[in-house]
Amino acid sequence: MLLGRPVAVLGGVRIPFCRQNTAYADVGNLGMSVRTLGALVEAFGLHGQQLGEVAMGAVIKHSSDWNLGREAALSSGLSALTPGITLQRACGTSLDSIITVGNKIATGQIESGIGGGSDTTSDVPIVYGRTLRRRLLSANAAKTTKDRLSAFRGFRPRELKPDFPGVAEPRTGKSMGEHCEDMAKEWSISRDSQDELAVASHHKLAAAYERGFFDDLVVSFRGVARDNILRPDTSIEKLATLKPAFDRTSGRGTLTAANSTPLTDGAAACLLASDEWAAAHGHEVLCHIRDAHVAAVDFVHGEGLLMAPTVAVAQMLARNGLTLQDFDIYEIHEAFAAQVLCTLRAWESADYCRTRLGLDAPLGRIDPQKINPLGSSLATGHPFAATGARIVATTAKQLVERGGGRALISICTAGGMGVVAILER
Repeated sequence: MLLGRPVAVLGGVRIPFCRQNTAYADVGNLGMSVRTLGALVEAFGLHGQQLGEVAMGAVIKHSSDWNLGREAALSSGLSALTPGITLQRACGTSLDSIITVGNKIATGQIESGIGGGSDTTSDVPIVYGRTLRRRLLSANAAKTTKDRLSAFRGFRPRELKPDFPGVAEPRTGKSMGEHCEDMAKEWSISRDSQDELAVASHHKLAAAYERGFFDDLVVSFRGVARDNILRPDTSIEKLATLKPAFDRTSGRGTLTAANSTPLTDGAAACLLASDEWAAAHGHEVLCHIRDAHVAAVDFVHGEGLLMAPTVAVAQMLARNGLTLQDFDIYEIHEAFAAQVLCTLRAWESADYCRTRLGLDAPLGRIDPQKINPLGSSLATGHPFAATGARIVATTAKQLVERGGGRALISICTAGGMGVVAILER
């Protein structure tokens, strides 16, 4: 890290990402995490080894997954002496878990660790209203059959109505897609430009699979070898037939099911270490994490919900004495095509950079050829807590493939936050 020991990225593994209620419908976070960590242990010969930390994350999880990191580590093949922790920052979760492990390595607390995450929108916790929960708790605490039955006195069938976890922002009641529609209108992002970005994401990811780039990054699971959201044959013409998904009434809606990420199940993880640990264990250092940063915006009072990466990147660049053009790869999480395009337009805006970022000049334009060279979340899918680790592993291998360079990672999150990082080789 910037102010500590170098933090090395040694590699990563993920399972194919799958659309909600398909291949992983009955697996859950623990099963996906165990498969992913087990594959990482196998790939790096870590059987029986004690690492300093396993930090995993999950956004949608059951109460029984109270410490997913530790439970998954215990079933991964690592030494049972390896501690584990579970974290959550919405879509930035596994990048945050990587940062957490990286910071411990940078300060000398540990020598090696794993950061990652998993998420399922198929196996979601379903809860019931407060009245029924109180009845069940009272019945469970009762000492006699009479007392158990009395807990249900006055019961009404409507109490059985379940509450499902939602994706709406608690402060606004609006979904992320609705918020992004507002952003698209504010920044005048066209439907055509969104569809073009989405089609390019699918085509680039398909090409990367075809040339074998993901052969050592993606391990098969449940009979699936590739992300089942990927559509190599998609086209602008096909996407143009879809109706708006979030603004269906104004006649100005531009976000559709195709230029937005679908609900997705999956898991990913990365192995991190000090340079000394890597050398001692015979592992190549793919790249180093130079720095990372998190920022937030006041979306409740008018800022775009997913615009926080614009702030986080600007602050991280200033701390490192870099410009926005000082990178060879830009990995910008494609929560929505519109979010990526809003971010790019904001960095080019002299007014936004002056009034919101406090800069004398705009951060400027990025070479489009350097943005998400292998596609991103629109094509792979987006298991909330797994995307960051997917991006770090993919970016690290790209830096090796191109013989070195510098990469910028940018992830927007629910709650109006952004998590960003710099990787270098």
